[in-house]
Amino acid sequence: MGVTLIGGGSRSGKSRFALELARGLPGPWTFVATAEALDLEMRDRIARHQAGRDPAFRLIEEPHALAAVVRDVQGVAVVDCLTLWVSNRLLAEADLSREFAGLREAAARSTAELVFVTNEVGCGVVPDNALARRFRDEAGRLNQMIAGIATRIHWMVFGHPMRVK
Repeated sequence: MGVTLIGGGSRSGKSRFALELARGLPGPWTFVATAEALDLEMRDRIARHQAGRDPAFRLIEEPHALAAVVRDVQGVAVVDCLTLWVSNRLLAEADLSREFAGLREAAARSTAELVFVTNEVGCGVVPDNALARRFRDEAGRLNQMIAGIATRIHWMVFGHPMRVK
């Protein structure tokens, strides 16, 4: 049906806006969470997101096999978020070129309405270590790939969406 990409900085309101967009479309609704609760702070962050989520959304937790989920999901799916998925796959030493191409193809062929949430991590300072620089570069590359197939792009600024495409 269509691909929407919502980007912005951390705490810019991306997830809230994605859920609002999804609720405005006919369901069924699915929330695809890519986070892994590897420490206490992340567990707390995930719990806060879960507490604010509409219970009408079916939850799929998938930190790695995202293309398979996107390929199979029906209705409306909010995928939150691409940058956490990039981090998961980078740390798993996956072939990111292959993974990104697989996700892009799955999204382009999907019959669902897909709403991808992503962070813009390239607006700050250049990281001081190779892993962080690679993450920044790979996240930017994936964001451009998904933006290339998106029918709508929104950029979040201080909780307010700006329509880009």
